Amino acid sequence: MPFDLGPLVERVTPILVFLVAITVVAEICDLAGLFDTLAHRAARVARGRVVLLWLLIVGLAVASTVVLSLDTTAVLLTPVAIAVARQVRAPALPFAMTTLWLANTASLLLPVSNLTNLLALHPFSGSGVGTLGYIRLMALPALAAIVATVAVLWLLHRHDLRHTYTTPPPASPHDRLLMQISGGVCLLLAPAFVAGIQPALAAVPAALVLLAATYWRAPELLRRIAVPWLTVLGICVLFVIVDATRRAGLEASLRTVVGHGTSVVDLLRVSGVGALASNGINNLPAYLALEPTVTDSPRRLAALLVGVNAGPIVTMWGSVATLLWAARCRSAELRVEPGRIARTGLLCAVATVTAATLALTIPI
Repeated sequence: MPFDLGPLVERVTPILVFLVAITVVAEICDLAGLFDTLAHRAARVARGRVVLLWLLIVGLAVASTVVLSLDTTAVLLTPVAIAVARQVRAPALPFAMTTLWLANTASLLLPVSNLTNLLALHPFSGSGVGTLGYIRLMALPALAAIVATVAVLWLLHRHDLRHTYTTPPPASPHDRLLMQISGGVCLLLAPAFVAGIQPALAAVPAALVLLAATYWRAPELLRRIAVPWLTVLGICVLFVIVDATRRAGLEASLRTVVGHGTSVVDLLRVSGVGALASNGINNLPAYLALEPTVTDSPRRLAALLVGVNAGPIVTMWGSVATLLWAARCRSAELRVEPGRIARTGLLCAVATVTAATLALTIPI
């Protein structure tokens, strides 16, 4: 039987188009100074209290992850958070770990927050669950994941967050109009994504508007936009390999491992397997391999998303966002030991995946 790539290409192409477009949006927002300005304003609003500054960075990380995807938080917000922490002479590690963990654990609420969510829209639609239905189903798990993450971060870093600081100077000057246009585009994207507009159909016009605005206001910035072509190519290869492996008989074995049913124990089993597989091989191939075993129930599919989104924070290769985050930390000369990431990440993953899965069992 020939290997037909047609259905896979048809399903994946809009997702990859969205990835490129939203990356362009996020890059221009960063080059326009949007993240830098917001972080510095947070430092001034916090009025010298590190814990309040940290909570404002938490809010910024959640917002950027939900609307602009987890990679945006990992790549663009991380260096800003580290720089602001150092400017106020606060420990940089709690702020770096905040962007790492929330980039993953806050990526459940909207389909655009994570590529796995976009992949899941196909089987969700087959079960009669559209975009609004997805949001209703994932709202409580998303909230539980965020709260659990913040609680673990506070538990681990509470002593470092009790200091005070002198209010830092304003952010570096940027083109104010371009920054305002970038912020306005982001504000318009959020309701567009919630309304159920196909993500690529919303992200592509947004990217074109920002490209035109950048060409008008600061054309020299266009050369600094980094489009993730290698990431796109790598994702394509992963999709083809996993699809071929599944067709070769992997699916039957995975069904035995994942089990069936929608009880609390059954859902914890699904999310736990998803988290383990993600930390073992990466969350994208883990989701693709496990998806066929949970398409019989929207809650089982949601439990898998909990596992592959909130769980891969133990190993450095668990998600692409973690790899990108580590590169940003190295560029900022912030040393974080993989052993520390594994130990603390395991604690956070267990708390977050458990809390989000239990929230999934609450009737809505």
